[in-house]
Amino acid sequence: MDLELVGKKAIVTGGSRGIGKQIARVLAQEGVDVAIAARDPERLAATAAEIVTETGRTIVPVTVDTSDDESVKIMVETAAHALGGVDILINGAATVGGIAAPPKLAEVTADAFWADMNVKVMGYLRCAQAVAPYMIEKGWGRIVNLSGMAARQSGNTIGSMRNISVAALTKNLADELGEHGINVTVVHPGGTRTERTTPEAEINLAKNNTVKRAIDALDIANVVAFLASPKSVAITGDTIAAGGGVSLAIHYLHRY
Repeated sequence: MDLELVGKKAIVTGGSRGIGKQIARVLAQEGVDVAIAARDPERLAATAAEIVTETGRTIVPVTVDTSDDESVKIMVETAAHALGGVDILINGAATVGGIAAPPKLAEVTADAFWADMNVKVMGYLRCAQAVAPYMIEKGWGRIVNLSGMAARQSGNTIGSMRNISVAALTKNLADELGEHGINVTVVHPGGTRTERTTPEAEINLAKNNTVKRAIDALDIANVVAFLASPKSVAITGDTIAAGGGVSLAIHYLHRY
């Protein structure tokens, strides 16, 4: 299938490693020029060079702190100038969940909550606000927010709250921007194999889903590439779970 992405311009936050890096790679393979944004300039430069060598596309590394308004504004302006516009935003800059045990109720602090929400929820909002004018001017755009399965599972208070908030943000953005040709979706990855996954962790990933194999960052990237494409016009405001199936769980939405 031709995703009709050749010549599009994308920003991928959290694009220096993990799922974000694979998304940037897959988009570049589809003919997209990509600005990858993250905090670590050395890792960004190495990732950009790697993807350029593989794909021959323009890959622009831009440092950003998505918890800071001015940093996001400068990042988007830099990316748009280097690429010649912005058609696609992939919001993925956030603290990775599932690495450490989530805090119990008595251990949850206001500082931890607000720090997490500021980066993932407000950070996503900041980036969407900054790219929206470019997309509105063109009359087309795609925003894909990476969230997580904690939105559908208990056991991680802050994780659930931030991921549910991302889903709510997504629907609000979709309803407001839809008339401008901009689709907004959210993807919930489950446990995902990346370059940092240990062999022991990979075994557990395979045990904890329905397909009984570890879902790779490339699997998530393929889903995101479709959602970032013109082919996804029928999908907006909605959530795509991409965790290989959650055993025993039934998720449904009931509207009165």
